[in-house]
Amino acid sequence: MNRARRPPLQHPLAHLFERAVTSLGAALHPDTLRHYRGTVRNFLTYLGTEHPKMRRLNQLSRDPHILGWLAQLRSQKPPLAIGSCINLLIHLRGVFTELAWTQQQPHLDHLLRPEDVPRLPHRLPRPLTAQQDQQLQQELLRRNDLGANAFLLIRHTGMRIGECADLRCDCLHAIGPDQWAIQIPLGKLKTERMVPVDSFVCELVQRLRFFRSLDPLPADSMLLPRPHSKEALVRQLRDYWHQVCHSAGLLPRIVPHQLRHTYATEMLRSGVSFPAVMKLLGHSSPDMTMHYLESAVPDLQREFHLANPSPAECNPNRKHLAYPRAPKSTA
Repeated sequence: MNRARRPPLQHPLAHLFERAVTSLGAALHPDTLRHYRGTVRNFLTYLGTEHPKMRRLNQLSRDPHILGWLAQLRSQKPPLAIGSCINLLIHLRGVFTELAWTQQQPHLDHLLRPEDVPRLPHRLPRPLTAQQDQQLQQELLRRNDLGANAFLLIRHTGMRIGECADLRCDCLHAIGPDQWAIQIPLGKLKTERMVPVDSFVCELVQRLRFFRSLDPLPADSMLLPRPHSKEALVRQLRDYWHQVCHSAGLLPRIVPHQLRHTYATEMLRSGVSFPAVMKLLGHSSPDMTMHYLESAVPDLQREFHLANPSPAECNPNRKHLAYPRAPKSTA
């Protein structure tokens, strides 16, 4: 269902902020541009309510305008998620930087400071336990419907749920004799990648093609049918996942993205190198990949013993080591 369009923002500075957002938007994804406009609306609505006399850019100051807006964000009920708060601050800082340059107002570039942006809490990787993984896969195999095969595909390729929703019917490619790979389309980082797969994943794709052929929606090139939009399909998949977790008796709730963490950790434990895991996940930096990998104590012990098969080999002269004797007295 389409959202109703909101009325234009009535504020003396709205046209300047919109011009800045449009300028920034030349190199931005439409979704990002929409977030910029939402941030501008949030900030100017606050100014119009709390500081109605503030009508010119040269009147904007850190105190009270910026600090007051920050205080309002922190006082929201229910509390604003840290990630949402970070996005608002980063987007508004980008708009200020653009305005500082285009409107010759250099003070705008210093209204928001780096220390104003909160830090995300450090979260440990969240792969499924071996028992959870087994329970969920058994439940998905038992169901064997479109949703179940889609989540098995996510589990065994490490793709994001949105990437799975974007898969095309011809996503499976032969890369050699009895060798196959799935082409994962433009995802979160706007990059494509090829993920090698085994015969089980090939069978999953064939099953999904079969279910697609039975769907009453008009035929298109997509592997999963979209009732209205990609967003509606993702919501349906998430609802289905909650039903699967409930049927498998898994509480607290497990989110679909944990399948991606599980795949990454499984690849690492199977001996796949760190750079290769980066490529499989479609990450652009090692830091991103590190958030997905869980190195438990048994993993560390195994790696230690592989690198040090025998303490004697590392220090062949260890038996000859002795504390130095104290020098004899010459008295």
